[in-house]
Amino acid sequence: MDTQLRLSVLDLVPVRSGQTSRQAVAASVRLAKLADRLGYTRYWFAEHHNMPAVASTTPPVLIASIAAQTERIRVGSGGVMLPNHAPLVVAEQFAALEALAPGRIDLGIGRAPGSDPVITQLLRISGPTADVDRFPDHITDILSLLSPDGATLRLTSGREYPIMATPAATDVPTLWLLGSSDYSARLAASLGLPYVFANHFSGDGLERALELYRTEYTPSEAHPVPETFLTVNASVAPTVEEARARALPQLRSMARLRTNRPMRPLETVEEAQSAPSDSIGDEVIAAMEKRWIIADAAEAVTELRRLADRHGIDEVMVAPIGGSYDAEPGDATPGREQTLELLAGELPPVE
Repeated sequence: MDTQLRLSVLDLVPVRSGQTSRQAVAASVRLAKLADRLGYTRYWFAEHHNMPAVASTTPPVLIASIAAQTERIRVGSGGVMLPNHAPLVVAEQFAALEALAPGRIDLGIGRAPGSDPVITQLLRISGPTADVDRFPDHITDILSLLSPDGATLRLTSGREYPIMATPAATDVPTLWLLGSSDYSARLAASLGLPYVFANHFSGDGLERALELYRTEYTPSEAHPVPETFLTVNASVAPTVEEARARALPQLRSMARLRTNRPMRPLETVEEAQSAPSDSIGDEVIAAMEKRWIIADAAEAVTELRRLADRHGIDEVMVAPIGGSYDAEPGDATPGREQTLELLAGELPPVE
């Protein structure tokens, strides 16, 4: 892989102990503006619900704010969890975003609920949602609703009723399918859509998913060839020791999630370092460390290039997971900012 490797950002809007939601969102706004200045390709927000360490619950709201405060970077969802929403509402939201920031909006869609079973059930009984078993149909519905020609609903009377996400669309956001299984890879291939494997969350099955996507790909008018990139967690610092220290809060948080323990706001670096040892959690952390990039700038870029070469991609979406020290401000995330700055310093942006 040559220097034409593009970098992007995935943001869950992390919340640490002692930090308010307002401060966490302000820190992410600051990070997105930095990514824009540094030449990153795109900036995506995830959708998660009822998690003390994650403030990224409403991607369209965050996307609108960031699009208004940046100049060139693509902004999108990584992703909208479609079972939680009515397809028409998703189409309307992203059609409006495309009108606000033409040519800069990505609509990443996932099939998972982005929460625990209780919240999933609450969403289903308290508002309009989508039947997960009709996920493929809803994807094609959204594509039609977003198009300038819109979609057509056939009423029981036999009359056709036109439906459009916006009255006079000229441009549409780019729709990406997200997933971590054969199902999503095959669906993206059959629909001729770009595809992203959630490598930052689960690297299991990555090679098979990409192979299925590429070998079964059916060209579409908008996407004649398969398009894909990977996500990866990264903590990059001037020294490996600092990179490891800043990665520890997120590693411990993910270990709690993997072992079904109560979730809490992210610890600061000092809180994570002073926590008692836990053999089960330590084993989970050791396994995750092998998949994450925790390094100084030069080694981090070497690992990114190796990852890109191995999987035949020219873009990597980094989830910057560098934690904060006690004394660092609540409305900024110096560890995450440092990760983006150091990577951009070693890997010039692609025009």
